[in-house]
Amino acid sequence: MKILVTGGAGYIGSHTYLALREAGHRPVIFDNFCNSSPRVLDRLGQLFQETATCVEGDIRDVGALEKTITEHGCEAVIHFAGYKAVGESMAEPLKYYEVNVGGTERLLTAMRNTGVRKLIFSSSATVYGDPQQLPIPEDHPLSTASVYGHTKLVVENMLRALYDADRQWAITILRYFNPVGAHPSGLIGEDPADVPNNLMPFISQVAVGRRPYLSVFGDDYPTPDGTGVRDYIHVCDLAEGHVAALQMLEEPQCTAVNLGTGQGYSVLDMVRAFEAASGRPIPYKIAERRAGDIAACYADPSRARALMGWTAQRDLTDMCADAWHWQSRNPMGYLDIAAE
Repeated sequence: MKILVTGGAGYIGSHTYLALREAGHRPVIFDNFCNSSPRVLDRLGQLFQETATCVEGDIRDVGALEKTITEHGCEAVIHFAGYKAVGESMAEPLKYYEVNVGGTERLLTAMRNTGVRKLIFSSSATVYGDPQQLPIPEDHPLSTASVYGHTKLVVENMLRALYDADRQWAITILRYFNPVGAHPSGLIGEDPADVPNNLMPFISQVAVGRRPYLSVFGDDYPTPDGTGVRDYIHVCDLAEGHVAALQMLEEPQCTAVNLGTGQGYSVLDMVRAFEAASGRPIPYKIAERRAGDIAACYADPSRARALMGWTAQRDLTDMCADAWHWQSRNPMGYLDIAAE
């Protein structure tokens, strides 16, 4: 299939680009590089021995989207583009609603206008709010503890309403838990444009010497060691989940599926695992809890196995080893390409 991948130069998008190419699909990246680097295209080219197809554009631009879909003959869309930092969303809510919600509405309009009605949407486990049960199944009540989570839930509701109004749509909503790690080549990985908002890239930058210590936001949660517990999933497993989800687009439907491992690890578990993988100490300091954070969150991934034949294959050791291989090879992320 020829597939438009919005935000395809980003962390998850770039790994999914590779998984799609390895499966024989033809992805077209659409990205404005607001939180990614054009240099990732060079690395994708090295990994697949070809020039990655990329259009620079903004998902709020319906005309640019329609032109890209039409000129490249795209048959489906995987939609990653959007802002994703919980803390920032609480401080800048309008920014998040404009891009995450407004941008998705513009994308759906472009898809409708060009007759493309197959979509995989990048959602999040944040739509479960503060979980009422663990592990979390897809039929868990939906609520949110952050603006970021609410934008994902609003889009999910938009997609369900769209399918109810037009049963020609085939929509798969993938609810990610916590993507970490990097491609085992060390050529692509997570490279936040600013101070990392997620745990693993912050730990990686401490290990490589870019930051003096890790701030652990809260050590008084009702968890075994007092720090937050999350379901961390290797980004390559996540990327392969998107390839598996393409089969869901063969028939009209609107279905939500968790992508996680079903195993929860605390912040301090991650620190110890990364120290073992890197051979470096990870100094940390306890800080106040962040607004919007919850105590524990991990998936029931059984629906993904039943509907898509997908399960996560890589463990915590793989996640930390691959993340360290990427960070140690590229201490300044994609900026290091300039020195090659």
